[in-house]
Amino acid sequence: MNEDQFKGKWNQVKGKFKQEYADLTDDDLMYAEGKSDELLGRLQEKTGESKEKLKEQIDKW
Repeated sequence: MNEDQFKGKWNQVKGKFKQEYADLTDDDLMYAEGKSDELLGRLQEKTGESKEKLKEQIDKW
């Protein structure tokens, strides 16, 4: 999965969350996105793997 595909999937998830939970704001979802990016960065730092490879591994699990 490349970066554009990941962002596209994230946008789909955000849309579904907004539909299901109308009281969620863009700020709430941006916070979650930031935490996801932070986690990937930490994993990348610890493992030395690329974000792409880490995303592929996460998709497989």
